[in-house]
Amino acid sequence: MGEVATRATGAAARPRGASVALRGVDLYRFFHDGDAETLALRGVSVQVAAGEWVAVVGASGSGKSTLLNCLAGLDEPDGGHVDLLGRRLTRRPEAERARQRAAGIGILMQSHNLLPSLSLIDNLRLASALCGRGDRHHARRLLEQLGLGERGQARPAQLSGGEVARAGLAVALVASPPVLLADEPTGEVDAATEQQVFEVLRAQRAAGTAILVATHSEALAAQADRVLRMQDGRIGDD
Repeated sequence: MGEVATRATGAAARPRGASVALRGVDLYRFFHDGDAETLALRGVSVQVAAGEWVAVVGASGSGKSTLLNCLAGLDEPDGGHVDLLGRRLTRRPEAERARQRAAGIGILMQSHNLLPSLSLIDNLRLASALCGRGDRHHARRLLEQLGLGERGQARPAQLSGGEVARAGLAVALVASPPVLLADEPTGEVDAATEQQVFEVLRAQRAAGTAILVATHSEALAAQADRVLRMQDGRIGDD
């Protein structure tokens, strides 16, 4: 399957010689409901280099979220494999996958990654402690950069939908992971707030983070170095 490599206006060039941080090879994923079978992924291959930003676009149900789940090791593909930072992630014991995720990936999925009983700042502190990286000053800076500087003591239920998405992104980034996987990181935000998210992601890319985002936002996709278009579980050709 061909990948659509759309150059965004003003986007940074893919770093020459940069190592591949995340690679999915020939990924298949099937779901069953009684006798019915849904082919969610059909031989998808994708790779993201350090310092590269890749956007995955496509209609709802095209397989974007399933792809991110498999790349993160949250779901096991039925075929193919995933390598994270040069190590096999697929078909490893869950405890080993969890260690690799904690060390290598910041994750923002549509189900979000916030504990409802903790304030926003305590969610960030917990994520830092679990990964053994990050500091409280970095957590505060992230919140300010994402327009949440005054919301640190709020709990998730007190946040708007757009604030929850940005808070989840802050949690994903607080430990400075080598790889960021984000599903709709600009969901439910206005244009001005979306620009704040862009600035944070551009800074992460400049720092060498490998970024893969699934999005419906044309503005977000335009910021990426490459755009991959999914349709019916495949990376399609334009």
